[in-house]
Amino acid sequence: MPASPSSSADAARLALAARLRDLRLDAELTGRELAARAGWSHSKVSRIENARTAPAPDDIREWARTCGANGQAEELVAALRAVEGMWIEWRRMERTGLRKAQEFVRPLYERTRAHRVYDSWLVPGLLQTMGYTSVILHATRRRRGLIDDVETAVAERMDRQHVLYEGRRTFAFLLEEAVLRAGIGGREVMVEQLRHLLTVGFLPNVSLGIVPMQPDRSAMRPVEDFWIFDTAQVAVELVSGYLTITQLHEIEMYGQVFRELGTLAVYGDQARARIREAIAVLR
Repeated sequence: MPASPSSSADAARLALAARLRDLRLDAELTGRELAARAGWSHSKVSRIENARTAPAPDDIREWARTCGANGQAEELVAALRAVEGMWIEWRRMERTGLRKAQEFVRPLYERTRAHRVYDSWLVPGLLQTMGYTSVILHATRRRRGLIDDVETAVAERMDRQHVLYEGRRTFAFLLEEAVLRAGIGGREVMVEQLRHLLTVGFLPNVSLGIVPMQPDRSAMRPVEDFWIFDTAQVAVELVSGYLTITQLHEIEMYGQVFRELGTLAVYGDQARARIREAIAVLR
């Protein structure tokens, strides 16, 4: 398993490796003795214990059996699955198309009660129009060479927006002003999208902030797009994959960045004025 771009994934990998090492030590086995009993090379045991190689589920089960800890095997396998889920490459998530990737995140959106979202380049999915989503997903499909299931993927993303209107959920969106002027899909698509922002911004459970473009952003520069789901996890979409952050101190770091960016934003009438200005430029 390749090293994750986040210390959350790295920390989880190291924690799992430490638990396996503790099992061996509790069994009073050396690395060479465990390897001999399991029929492995000593280097395999060393790589697993030092988190240089990810064990397979069957490796973990054999490790636990050899150490006389069969009762812990499935718990450790579950921990392995959790580690693997922290960093998922797009090619793995989208191997059967874009619709599956949209379905993958739906349960997370539905169980979250407090959403905090920052986007520096695109309108977030929950605020997108069908036309805007279609343009983005068609471009994604072409770039990644995927099967053409864009129509059903768009439908899934649109259906996910029910969370805006159902249940007791709150949404705080922060968008860089550049998002309003990105030109996604051309004039017609962008005008429709911007008008939709004016509408959804009036929802009582939605806070929409626009971070104005300004000549000096030295104090708080734009950062990568991220979603904070309650206080449980952060999702970051990178070029190569989908990152899930679960370390509490890292979640708080993103929360702090969100608060600091929020102090730069304008809201209410001022935010709507920025959106209307962007619409006027497109006409």
